[in-house]
Amino acid sequence: MKRIALSALAAVTVLGAVACGSNSSDHGARVVATTDVWGSVATSVAGDHSTVKSILNSAVDDPHSYEASPADAAAIADAALVIENGGGYDHWADDVLAGHKDVKTVNAYALLPPSAPGAPPANEHVFYDMATAKAVAAKIAEDLAAADPTNAVSYRANAAEFGKQTDAIADTERQIGQRHPGASVVATEPVAHYLLATAGVSDATPHGFATAAEDGHDPSPADLAAVLDLINGHHVSALVVNKQTETAVTKQLRDAAAKAGLPVVEVTETLPDGQDYLTWQRQTAEALAHQLDGTPGR
Repeated sequence: MKRIALSALAAVTVLGAVACGSNSSDHGARVVATTDVWGSVATSVAGDHSTVKSILNSAVDDPHSYEASPADAAAIADAALVIENGGGYDHWADDVLAGHKDVKTVNAYALLPPSAPGAPPANEHVFYDMATAKAVAAKIAEDLAAADPTNAVSYRANAAEFGKQTDAIADTERQIGQRHPGASVVATEPVAHYLLATAGVSDATPHGFATAAEDGHDPSPADLAAVLDLINGHHVSALVVNKQTETAVTKQLRDAAAKAGLPVVEVTETLPDGQDYLTWQRQTAEALAHQLDGTPGR
């Protein structure tokens, strides 16, 4: 979703008068991630050798409209390495980093393959793309190895193991499409775009509805009716819901799915309580597989 963003300029202004401290500590390099999603990836690589701080670490946080506090801005400016999603998703971190260009940064969105000329921008929810997560882990390992050479072998080994786990999750996702050729869904938001793409599950959400969701607006009556027709007519296999964004519209769609006996797959943008990145992605893929396994192919 590309919601109207709040400015982090106040935090940046406050930081302008603050001298940055050391970006290393007694416990390796200091790493700051914009969300607990990327913080978990960083922790998988850093192990016990570096400290990782996640700015957003609650299941109710909305990364799109967050406003960085002075303390957040100070943490970013003092980090040896900052992990951000990019693609406008965590714009507030970009606002801070614009005044601290010496801070080394891993931008996950920038690791996507380039879009074809004239193609629309890639979906910003790149944390659902296993190839991107693997690339982020590898980049973190190289940057931490440069900042903390003593533990370079450990960082690289951890990233390699993380990559094996993401490859296994991607295999699980691809098996979904193999079992359910032609399956399709409608989604309240395109959060799980990359999961669906890897699984070979078509997103049948009408363009107008998807665009309104991305812009943070209510859909037009016609677009809402089109989605309800897909659900009520059993023209799709499941409804995918971002459980962190509950509105009157999402409730209406949930109610329609329940009445039609259509499975609902819940997804989130930040880590569920008590889960790390790999567990979260594995369980989300398994939930999609489970729901489709109980539904006739569409």
